[in-house]
Amino acid sequence: MLVNQNMRMTRQRKVILELLRQRNTHPSADEVYQWVRPLMPRISLGTVYRNLEVLSELGEIQKIEVSGTIKRFDGNPEKHYHIRCMNCGRLDDAPMNFLSNIESEICSSTDYKVMGHRLEFIGLCPECFTKASSRW
Repeated sequence: MLVNQNMRMTRQRKVILELLRQRNTHPSADEVYQWVRPLMPRISLGTVYRNLEVLSELGEIQKIEVSGTIKRFDGNPEKHYHIRCMNCGRLDDAPMNFLSNIESEICSSTDYKVMGHRLEFIGLCPECFTKASSRW
């Protein structure tokens, strides 16, 4: 996609993109920086942030922004939902299909021009639930 949008796939972008796609986690920019650093010792945190933003704007990755939490990044650019642990902050893909018809439903009942939607489920991850239930 980068070539189609007159952007070069720099070595830095390629490394960041490959590392994100190799993992099924949703890291912060700081975590990505820690992964990239051993491969590119001279890279700065600012460079990692900028490249994550560029990759997100180009649709190569997803930027996950939820109020009250740090930005996270997802190597899977396909539209999908997430589930977040309200105790430890763990973020996983929600195992359900993307609901594209929800946007047309809201458009028919409001004057808003809907540009997309985000849906995040919250709860307790298995580890936090086990810890919590052992206290009862």
